[in-house]
Amino acid sequence: MSEEDLRLAVIIGSVREGRSGPAVASWFVGEAEAFGLFEVDVVDLAEVELPLSLTQRPAPEPAVVLADVGGRLESADAFVVITPEYNHSFTAPLKNLIDWHRSPWHAKPVGFVSYGGLSGGLRAVEQLRQVFAELHATTVRDTVSFHNVWEQLGEDGRLRTTDAAIPAKVMLEKLAWWATALKDARALRPYSA
Repeated sequence: MSEEDLRLAVIIGSVREGRSGPAVASWFVGEAEAFGLFEVDVVDLAEVELPLSLTQRPAPEPAVVLADVGGRLESADAFVVITPEYNHSFTAPLKNLIDWHRSPWHAKPVGFVSYGGLSGGLRAVEQLRQVFAELHATTVRDTVSFHNVWEQLGEDGRLRTTDAAIPAKVMLEKLAWWATALKDARALRPYSA
């Protein structure tokens, strides 16, 4: 990786037991690394303890985790959210992460890889676009979605697909363009929300 490489935080938005998120994320990280323009950092929400409210005082250990995740998000130039669709929406842990860390999203691009049943998680993505707009982030139009994801998982638990490689490349191209443009703009003139 060169100094010019962009930092991409890939966020796994599900914490449920038996979730498909790690398989989807593993596939996507392989695509992002093969793309070659991003240094990839995976943030798995199953490994992050966040308080449920601003009034809840986290124990010292989760506070360290909270600061660590905040630093990782802050250093990212772009984000990809790996999101399932639960009840026509995205997950509570994902919303909690977004709400606890307000400034890291400012003037940065966000892409989505979604999965679920017939809709492939696209209803969750549409709601996330509204949330990220409020946080002064730029969401890219192109997404990757896996419809009936459980049918695309092999016996080894890995995602077996080649159909999504082209949409992933298109999304990564858009993310790289926006990440570079916004990184240059932030360096020239710091962003104020």
